[in-house]
Amino acid sequence: MLKVGMLTSGGDCQALNAAMRGVAKSLYRAVDDVEIIGFEEGYKGLIYGDFRVMKKSDFSGILTEGGTIIGSSRQPFKLMRVPDENGLDKVEAMKKNYKSLGLDCLVVLGGNGTHKTANLLREEGLNIVTLPKTIDNDLWGTDMTFGFQSAVNIATNAIDCIHTTASSHGRVFIVEVMGHKVGWLTLHAGIAGGADIILIPEIPYDIKSVVAALNRRTKAGKNFSILAVAEGAISKEDAALPKKELKQRLKDNPYPSVSYKIGSEIQELTGQEVRITVPGHTQRGGSPCPYDRVLASRLGAAAAKLIMDREFGYMVGIKNGEIVKVPLADVAGKLKMVDPNASIINEAKLLGISFGD
Repeated sequence: MLKVGMLTSGGDCQALNAAMRGVAKSLYRAVDDVEIIGFEEGYKGLIYGDFRVMKKSDFSGILTEGGTIIGSSRQPFKLMRVPDENGLDKVEAMKKNYKSLGLDCLVVLGGNGTHKTANLLREEGLNIVTLPKTIDNDLWGTDMTFGFQSAVNIATNAIDCIHTTASSHGRVFIVEVMGHKVGWLTLHAGIAGGADIILIPEIPYDIKSVVAALNRRTKAGKNFSILAVAEGAISKEDAALPKKELKQRLKDNPYPSVSYKIGSEIQELTGQEVRITVPGHTQRGGSPCPYDRVLASRLGAAAAKLIMDREFGYMVGIKNGEIVKVPLADVAGKLKMVDPNASIINEAKLLGISFGD
């Protein structure tokens, strides 16, 4: 019998279920005797032995379902080597549960932190195969992660909806898009939604440049402006601070988020009315878009093939439209950032979009 464990870790997103379905359907079709064990709430389930034996019917009808049927939780990588409140060694507990269940492989679906722990378990001798999940599209080694395009669609729709009310009232609107460390989601949604200004973490902004861009629109007879702002956007002033000072400044910040700070500064410097819209977790919810359903299904099938071929220690990704296997050791701990000099940035600037730099 082939015994495969499966878990989804970190924040949820669209197409997690589609990806698990891709793995399961491929294994059930190719292997006569296979058992899939789902660990509840991510690594937490693997640590504390909270699991259930999945049935074929569990993977039926979930292609279009958002979220994850086996639950998820955040288990910070930096705490994986730290015993829990009862002194339990988490890494040893995961290894013990893996071995006691007689697993041939563990399939892990997650983002950056999840892949760090997956690589740790690989180093500890477990057979691991991973799939790239995150709305941030910031995993190294793959052109695209599932969940990203669905989140782009939702964030773009939010910007689309803001256009009519912004033009009706002649206001400046800021739409705050998810993305603490990278700006892929804000960049794509901003371009797709026709934002006038896009602020992302990789390109620190100068509020004077932002105001100048707004003034140019006003002089051109435009009665409204829309900013797409990543939640991790940072000013040039803050970006120049030492890490410790920056952390303290962010802690002392009286605003709920960076968008409210920017909005307050714009209102003070221009006198224009500013409104903030935060789509928040709606960007991670709902049914996956067709693109993500296809991508997740392909990645799931490819992960199943790696398991059947007994090729472990890889993440399945996509490069130039083709599925690839990427060594976990190469993926773990690396972020795929937006290059400020990338062609997509230059093309956006040609369109007249300001990045506040």
